This record gives sequence, structure tokens and C-alpha cells, in this order.
Amino acid sequence: MPNMLLKASINPYLKARFSTVQIVMLDVVIALLPLVYVAWLAYGMMALQVIGVAVAAAMLADVIFSLIFLGKKDTLLDGSAVVTGLLLAFTLSPATPLYIVVFGSFSAILFGKIVWGGLGKNRFNPALVGREFMSVFFASTMSSSGIWKNNDLINTSSLHLFENSDTVLSNYLEGIFFKTSGALGEYSAICLVLGGVYLMLRNRISWHIPLSLLGALMLMLWLFGNDDVSFSTGGVLLGAIFMATDMPSSPTTKYGKLYYGMMIGITIYIFIIGGCRQEYMSYAILMMNGFSHQISLLFQPRVWGQKIDRKAKLEDVFMLTLKILAVSSAILTLYYYELIHYLVYIFVIYLIFKFNYSFSKQVDNTI
Repeated sequence: MPNMLLKASINPYLKARFSTVQIVMLDVVIALLPLVYVAWLAYGMMALQVIGVAVAAAMLADVIFSLIFLGKKDTLLDGSAVVTGLLLAFTLSPATPLYIVVFGSFSAILFGKIVWGGLGKNRFNPALVGREFMSVFFASTMSSSGIWKNNDLINTSSLHLFENSDTVLSNYLEGIFFKTSGALGEYSAICLVLGGVYLMLRNRISWHIPLSLLGALMLMLWLFGNDDVSFSTGGVLLGAIFMATDMPSSPTTKYGKLYYGMMIGITIYIFIIGGCRQEYMSYAILMMNGFSHQISLLFQPRVWGQKIDRKAKLEDVFMLTLKILAVSSAILTLYYYELIHYLVYIFVIYLIFKFNYSFSKQVDNTI
């Protein structure tokens, strides 16, 4: 009998060729690159500095904290820190001081990813966690008109796509292609939508969350809208396509995603009419991140041969909806009385406690 060598390997034995973590992250970066170009077009090197510092700080934080808390040396290769840094930068003004950007990136990686056990185990969107830490610990700077009203810093104010026309329609279409107000990721609705279409074609996200979110928000505006309601179309698209669809922090089932997106749309409207002028998108998504696991369980597919008690199911959905509306009212109350920072303090204490007694035991359980 000829000598035969058997090679031992670790499961899974079949791997998707084009669905590794690195390839998925690369697709997200490709979808975001047009927004980097538009931000540069609007604010030149100032925009690139904020984006570059956010990404570099996120990568550095990932290396340091992964080594210290997870004992891992190669997490940088998965590319998730680049995506977190890009998304965080797109929620910021181009005039944001760079030291605050560094603080935001470090907070996003440490409290949004590492203390949960690493990539794929986070309950909340890391970029939005970093954004809220910046808003709490640098409240006066992050909300000041000094960084948001920056017309004198604009590099290119208009693309002049319709030079011979000055109609309402031409101005509206030009605004969809390019505008210079708001955060760095809000300057082109067309680029945001094209990025979302690219991710759908690559099967990195599905249509359920973005469309149900936008549909619910539009329905609320149509039913209850008034002249005082104002929001950023680019900001909503950025959140709907790139933030709310974050895989670890969003539901996994089809109907769960539809409900999740719908409730984000409804709570966005609640926060807007409640007076949240800048944080309505972050509050809505982060709050629904907290209900994501419960939604996945509630909308899990029926097991073959098992009957569904539709009445009990509807009661569960109704009670969950009441719970979400109650939590959104509580957050709105904290915002009104300027007590949101206490929520962040409690969040930090909770994470430290959970990491010491629970999350650290899951570090070696790779996704």
C-alpha cells in the first residue's frame, strides 16, 4: 500500500471565495469612495484631513486595543477599522478639530467594537458610538456654529450642471448631485444611492432596512408633517444605507429587517419633531441597535411543521412597539433636560463590567 499523507485542517472546509471579511469591507470602502471625492470637491484638503485622521486613528486604535484587550495582532487586516473611520468622518463637519476626531475614532473602536469581543460581536454601530462620545465629551465644540456654518471654507460651491437654467427643477437636481451643507458624507444624494445599489448588487446589504426606513419616514412626514420639520436628506440616506445595515448590530431575518427599518424611520420622525436637530439619526439607529436581537428572535422563520399563533405574535409585536416608543420618549426626555451624557456614562460603566465578567470569555470564539 503506497504511503498516503493525510492533511488535517480546521473547519469550515468550504469557504466562499468572494465573501471573506476583507472582501466585504473592500466593497464597503469602494461604495464610500465617491463620497470621499465629493467631500474633497466641496472642502478640499480640509475634508481629506478629517477623513484621513479618522481612518488612521481608527486603524491605530484597532492595533493597540486588540493587542491589549483581545491578545490579537492581525485584526487590522480585516479592514473593519478603515470602514469605521470612514463612516465616523462622514458624520462630522469638515471643520471639526483633529484632536476631537482622534478621540472619536479611539472611542468608536474601543467602546463600539473591542470591549464587545471584537469584530462581529458589537451590539451598536461603532461609528455612531464614536460620534456620540464626541458629542458628549466635546459638546460645546460639536454643536457650535463655528464648525457647522463654514461657507467661507467652501472650495467648490456648485458644479453648475445646468448653466443655462435656473428653474426650481434644475436647482433641485443640482442639489441631489452636489451641495455643501451638513456633514462630510451628506454632500451627494446620488453618490449615496449609487453606493447602496452597489452594495445590494454585491449582496452585502439587502433592500429591506433602507427602503422600510425611508418609507416609514416619508409616511410619517406625509401624515403628520408640518412646515417646522427639517432634516438632512443626505444624512438620512447615509444612515439608512451604511449605518442601519451594519450586520452585527441589525436583525438577521427578512421580516425582522423590515420591522427594524420601519421603527427607525418612525423614531427618526419622533426625534426630529421632539427638537433633536443634529443627533436624530444617531439616536434612532443606536436605540434600535439595542432591540436588534429581540427583533431577530421575534421574527425568526417558522420551523417546518410548527404552527404559528398569529394572535400571540401580533401581541408580541404590539408590546415590542410600545416598548420602543417608550424608550424613544425616555431618550427624548433626557435630551430635553440635557441629561444624555449620563446615559453615555452608564453605557461605559456597563461595558467595563460586562467585559470583565462576560465578553472577555468570548474573545476566542471567532465569528
